[in-house]
Amino acid sequence: MVKEKIYELKVDGMTCTGCANSVKKALESKGLSNVNVNLATKEVTYGQAGLSFSEREIIKWIEQIGYTVIRDEAAPKHKWTIEQKFYICLLFTLPMILHHILMVFGVSPFGFLDDFPWIQLLLTIPVFIIGLLHFGKSAWYSVKNGAANMDVLIFVGSSAAFIYSVIGLFLNESNYIFFETAASIITLVLLGNLIEKKAIEQTTTAIEDLTELQVSKARKLMPSGTIIVIDASEIEQGDILLVNEGDKIPTDGIVKKGNGSVDESMLTGESIPVEKGHGSAVVGATVLQSGSLEIEATAVGKSTTLSQIIELVKNAQNDKPEIQRLADKISEIFVPVVLGIALLTLVLSYFVFNIPFQNALMNSIAVLVISCPCAMGLATPTAIMVGVGRAAKNGILIRGASTLEEFAQTDTIFYDKTGTLTTGDFEVTAAQFFHESEAQIKSYIKGMELHSSHPIAISLLDYTDGVQAYDFRLVQEQKGRGMVAEDAEGRVYRLGAHRILKESTSFDKNHHLFLIRDEELLASFAVQDQMKLDAAESISAIQKEGIKQVIVSGDKQEKVEELAAKLGIETYFGEQLPAQKLEIIAQQSQSSKTAMVGDGINDAPALAKADIGISLSNASQVAIQSADIVLLNGKLEHLVAARKISKQTLKTIKQNLFWAFSYNIIAIPIAALGFLNPMWGALFMAFSDVVVIGNSWLLNFKKIR
Repeated sequence: MVKEKIYELKVDGMTCTGCANSVKKALESKGLSNVNVNLATKEVTYGQAGLSFSEREIIKWIEQIGYTVIRDEAAPKHKWTIEQKFYICLLFTLPMILHHILMVFGVSPFGFLDDFPWIQLLLTIPVFIIGLLHFGKSAWYSVKNGAANMDVLIFVGSSAAFIYSVIGLFLNESNYIFFETAASIITLVLLGNLIEKKAIEQTTTAIEDLTELQVSKARKLMPSGTIIVIDASEIEQGDILLVNEGDKIPTDGIVKKGNGSVDESMLTGESIPVEKGHGSAVVGATVLQSGSLEIEATAVGKSTTLSQIIELVKNAQNDKPEIQRLADKISEIFVPVVLGIALLTLVLSYFVFNIPFQNALMNSIAVLVISCPCAMGLATPTAIMVGVGRAAKNGILIRGASTLEEFAQTDTIFYDKTGTLTTGDFEVTAAQFFHESEAQIKSYIKGMELHSSHPIAISLLDYTDGVQAYDFRLVQEQKGRGMVAEDAEGRVYRLGAHRILKESTSFDKNHHLFLIRDEELLASFAVQDQMKLDAAESISAIQKEGIKQVIVSGDKQEKVEELAAKLGIETYFGEQLPAQKLEIIAQQSQSSKTAMVGDGINDAPALAKADIGISLSNASQVAIQSADIVLLNGKLEHLVAARKISKQTLKTIKQNLFWAFSYNIIAIPIAALGFLNPMWGALFMAFSDVVVIGNSWLLNFKKIR
C-alpha cells in the first residue's frame, strides 16, 4: 500500500484552538485528508486523498477565512498581530474600564463619560471594528464549516452589548448603555488570546531546543583533497565530511577515518562521551569533544535522527488519547448549547422572573463570554507537547498521546534477554572443532555472520577478526533459528542453538552455539554475555509499581532461569521461537495491557504484537520501526523514566480536562443567575486557558526519576 504524500504549510494569525479548528474544518470541507493543525508550531499538514488541488488553491482557502500562509520565513509576518490588536483596544477601553471600577470605590475621575455617552461610543467604535474583524470573520467561517467556535460566543456577546447600547444612546436611555461591556469583552478576550499564545510558546521549548541543535554549515572533503564549506542543506548522501575537535557533527554518518570522543548527551541524555573510530556510526548534532573524524554521510535532511525526533515531537499532539475523545465530542456541541443557555437565560429572566430587560441581557451576555471551550481543546495537546518534548530531550522517543496513555496503564512488561537485559557483547569462552581446522571454521562463521545484525553475530565477527570470510553462494538469516548458508557445491551450513542438531547428536551441555554442515557437527562454542549494570535497579523500580515482568527469550532455558533469579523476575520462558513469543504475548494481552522491550530483528513481530513496543537505540532498523517507544541510549533506567513521564503526562491531561469541565459547569450557572458582570466574565474566561497551559508547562519541572 502506497503511503499518502503529506504536504505542509506554515500559517500565521491563529491565536487559539478555535482558530486551529476553523482551518482544519475549512480544509476538510474541500476534501483534503489527514488534516492536522499544530497551533503551537503554526504548521498545517494535509493529504490530497487522490485529488489534485494546487498549493495556490489551498493557500487561497486558508486566507479566505482570515489567516496568512507564510511562504518565506524571512517575509513579514501577519499584518495585524494579536499584540497590536490588544494594545490598540486597551488604549480605547482603559478609560471606560477604570471608570467602571473606580466608581465602586466612590471615585469618579472619568465622570464625564456618563454625561457624554457619545464619547463612550467614539471610544468603543475602534474596538468593536477590531473585534468584528478578529472574531467576526472567524465566527462566520466556523459556522459556515459546521463547527461553531468560541469566537461565535464572543462575537454574539460583544455585538449584542454594542447594538443595545447604540439603541439606548439614540433613545436617550442611560440605563440601556453598556459600551464599556462591549469594549471590555473584546479587549479582555484579546488579552486572553495573547497570554494563551505566549503560554503555548512555552510548551514548545523542547522543539526549539532540538531545532537549535541543527548544524548550519559543514566541511566537505572533495576528491581532490580540497576542503570546502557548504550549507548543511547541501549535504548529499555519500559526501565525505571533515569534523574537527569542538565541531558539531553535521549529519548522520559512518566514520571512515580518524578517532575521537563524541558527546551525545543532547540526544540521548547520556553525559559520558562515546569513543568513535573507523566504522562507528555517528549522529548529526552531537559534538566531537576530542580528535578528528572523516565521516561519510548516510542520512541527510529530514532523514536524519535529529530531524525525525523533531518531527515526532511536533506531530505527537495530533494523536489523541481515548480520554480526549470525550472532550472533543462535548466541544463539537459546546457552542450551540451555550447559545441555547444564553437565549434561555434572557427569556426566563425577562418573561418569567420579571428581571429588567437590560439586566436579563447582561446575564445572557455574561453566559456567552464566560464560557470557554478552548480549555477543553488545549487540555491534551499542550500536555502532550511538553511530555513528549521532555522525554525527547532525555533520549526517549514516544510516538504520540495514545502511546503515553497506554504505557501509563501497562500492567505487564515482557523483555527479550540478549541485548536488552544483558549487554549483548558476547565472548566465546570455549570452543571445540571437528573435521576442520580452527581457521577454516572461523572462515565459515565470518562468511555467514557478515549478513546478520544480531548481537551474537557482532561478537562472532570480533572472534573471527583477521580471518578471510568464506565465499558462500547463498546466506540467509532465519528468525529465531540462526544462519543458513550454501556453498558452491550445494552443501548446507547451519549456525545456531542446539535445536539445529539431530536428536542423536552428542554435545557438550555447556556449549550453546553449533556449526553443522549438512548433518555433520563441525564446531561447538560456549558463549557468555553479562547482565546490564542498570538492569537490576531498573527492574526493581518497575516492580515497585506493581507491574508484572516476564522474560521471553530464544536462549537456553537454564540461562534464562539464572538471569531471572538474579533480577527477581518470577515468570520466564526460554528457547522460544518468534512465533512462540507472539503466542505468549497475545495470550497475556487478552487480560492486561502489555509492553514488549527488545532490540533484535527477531523481536520485531513481538514489538508489534504487544500493546506497546519498546526498542533500544542499538536495535535493528526493523525493530525501531516496529516500536512505539525508542530508548536512544539503550539504558533500561530510561524505561523507568519513560513510564514516569507517561504517567505524569496522563495525570496532567486528566487535571486539565477536570479544570476545563469544572470551570464551565460552575461558571455558566453563576453567570445565568446574574451574579457575574460580563466584563468580569470576559476576564475570567481570558485566564481560564492559562490555567490549563500553565499546568501543562509545569510538566517540565516535575520530578521523574
